[in-house]
Amino acid sequence: MLFHSIEFLVFFPIVVLIFFVMPRKMRTLWLLIASCYFYISWNPRYAVWINVSTVITYAAGLMMEKSSSARRKKLVVAFALVSNLGILAVFKYADFAIETFNSLSSFAGLGVIEKRLDLLLPLGISFYTFQAAGYIIDVYRGNVPAEKNILNFALFVSFFPHLVSGPIERSGSFLKQIREIKNIHVWDFERVKDGLMLMLWGIFQKLVIADRAALLVNQVFANYQNYGFIEIAIAAILFAFQIYCDFGGYTNTARGAAQVLGFSLAENFRQPYLAVSIKDFWRRWHISLTSWFTDYLYIPLGGNRKGFIRKYVNIFIVFGVSGLWHGASWHFVAWGLLHAVYQVAGDIKKRIEEKWHWDGGRETISKRIRKAFAVFVLVDIGWVFFAADSVRHAFCIFRQMFTGIIKVSVFELGLDRGNWTTFILAVALLFVIDILHEKGLSVSKIIDSQEIWFRYLIYAGLIWSIIMFGIYGIGYDTSQFIYVQF
Repeated sequence: MLFHSIEFLVFFPIVVLIFFVMPRKMRTLWLLIASCYFYISWNPRYAVWINVSTVITYAAGLMMEKSSSARRKKLVVAFALVSNLGILAVFKYADFAIETFNSLSSFAGLGVIEKRLDLLLPLGISFYTFQAAGYIIDVYRGNVPAEKNILNFALFVSFFPHLVSGPIERSGSFLKQIREIKNIHVWDFERVKDGLMLMLWGIFQKLVIADRAALLVNQVFANYQNYGFIEIAIAAILFAFQIYCDFGGYTNTARGAAQVLGFSLAENFRQPYLAVSIKDFWRRWHISLTSWFTDYLYIPLGGNRKGFIRKYVNIFIVFGVSGLWHGASWHFVAWGLLHAVYQVAGDIKKRIEEKWHWDGGRETISKRIRKAFAVFVLVDIGWVFFAADSVRHAFCIFRQMFTGIIKVSVFELGLDRGNWTTFILAVALLFVIDILHEKGLSVSKIIDSQEIWFRYLIYAGLIWSIIMFGIYGIGYDTSQFIYVQF
C-alpha cells in the first residue's frame, strides 16, 4: 500500500477517524492493528520476520534491565544484535555473498556455489532492524529504560508511517510519545492541517517531480550508449532531483501522517542541495541514518579521538557499511566509499587551510553559491554509481559521457515540452521552499498569515497540481518509492 495510492487514501482517514473516537486506552492497540494491516497488505509473509525481531528485541531489553551481571548483559545484547542483524544479513546479503565468492573463486580457478537462495526480502527490513538495534544498544548503555509494555514496543517498531522507509526513530524520543498516547488531543485543527499539508507536499514531490524526472533518467541510463555528454549529464542532474524528491517526498508524507495522529517523527532532510561541503551535505541528507551510524558505529570505532589516521579509517568503514546498507551490490559500496574519499579530502583541505591560515576571506552569497554548486557536482557524480546497475555500468556511463558524440534534442529524452515546463516550475518551487527553510522561515506559517481565501486557494492549487500533473501509469497506478527496496 503506497502513500500515494487509492488504497491509502481510503485506509488513512479510517485509521484517523477511529483513532480519535475510540477510548484512549485502546489507541495503542488500534494503531498496532492498523500498522499490521498496512504491512501485510504488501505481503503477509513479511510479517513473520518483523514479529521475530520485535519479540527478540523486547525480551532482550527486559532481560538486560533485570540482570545485575555485566557479563550477562553483554551476552544478551550480543544475542539480540546477532539475531536481528543476522536475519538482515541472510535475507539481504546471502546471494550477494555467494556471487562475490563465486567471482573470487572463478578468478582463482576454483569451484563455485551453483545455487542461490533467492529469498524474498522483507519490506522495510533495513529500517526496522536498525531501529530495533538502536533500542537494544540504548538499553544496554542505560540511555533508556526497557519498555515493559509489549504493545508499546511493537508499535515503536511497526508504526506504519515510518515502517517501510523510515525515518529511523530513536527509542528515547518515539517510545516516550507512544507512552503518552492517551494525552493526544482528539482534535487539534492546526496540527492536523499542517500534517495534511506536509503529506500533500510529499506526494507533490513524488508524483510531480520525482516520477517525472524518472521518465528521462530511466530512458537515458538504460540506453546510455545512444547518448553523449549533454544528454547523460542532464540525466544525472535529474536523478539528483528524482532521488531527493522521491525519498524526501516519502519522509514528508510519513511525517505528515504521523503529525495528523499526534506524533512527531525525526526530520530526515534539511535542504541537502544547499550544503557547502560534503560533511555539511551529510548533516542534511538522510539525517536519521547518518546520526544512527555516528552514534552506533563511528563513535564506538573511536570516532576522531584516536588521531586523524584512525579517524579516516573509521570514515571509510562507516561509509562503506552505509553503501552496503543501501543495497547488496558493489556499486552501492562504491558510492559510499566515494563519499568517504570526499570527506577525507575535505578534512585534509581544512587542515591545510588552518595550518597556513587560508581563511578564504569573508563568506559572501556568491561564494556560498559556488561552494553549493561544487558540492552538488560531487554528489551528482556519486549518484551515477547509485543509479547504475553495477560498478561496470557506472564506469561505462562515465566513459560514454566523454566519448559519445551523439546529440539528441532535449525533448527526445523522455520529456516533451510540456513535461519540461512542469518539471522546471516544480523544481523552482522546491528551491524557493528550501531557501525559505534555510533562512529559518516556516512556509506553513507564511501561508497561515494570509487571508483565508488565499490560504485555501493554495491548498486547492496543490491538490489540483498533484491530480493534473502527477505521473501515473495504466489505470492511474503509481510507481514505487526508491527507498522501499532497501
